[in-house]
Amino acid sequence: MGRDRKKGVGAEASRSAASTGGNPARNQDAARRFSWEIASISMHLEEIRYFWAKTLGISGPQWMILMALADLDKADGVPVNVVSKLLHVDPSFVTTQSKLLEKKGFLRRKPSVTDARVVQMSLTDKTSKHLASIATQQEALNDFIFEEFEGMELAEFTGKLAALKNRLEKARLKVALDF
Repeated sequence: MGRDRKKGVGAEASRSAASTGGNPARNQDAARRFSWEIASISMHLEEIRYFWAKTLGISGPQWMILMALADLDKADGVPVNVVSKLLHVDPSFVTTQSKLLEKKGFLRRKPSVTDARVVQMSLTDKTSKHLASIATQQEALNDFIFEEFEGMELAEFTGKLAALKNRLEKARLKVALDF
């Protein structure tokens, strides 16, 4: 088994070296460039979120809470902790922001039928109508953004990004333990 593992690692290292022209430094350069590209993409996405949020007079993070509810709510509402996990923020942040959104009439908050400690959130009709009114614009923007992808390429690329995200989460834990 040790021999098989060693052989597998060697094969993986050979593939990695072959893809970078046999130069480990080039692979590190590509990783750094990739990190900068992702940071830039993140900033552009944030600016787009703020644009959409501005149409409702809310903040970018509040917009993300509404988008999470739009994606996740299947009729019974979505618990605060589910939204906080999706957005990678503390549940108290979602609680505070959702109370502000409730006051503005964008969402409803109600205790769960099965556990009164759990708050279920859902979009109001007003918000659903607003999202429906801008859906065509959002779809056109998505078509423009992702026009380089054909067929299943976007799904495959998204899968690879999800795998990378999981590796980054593990790396973050590793770095935290090392320091």
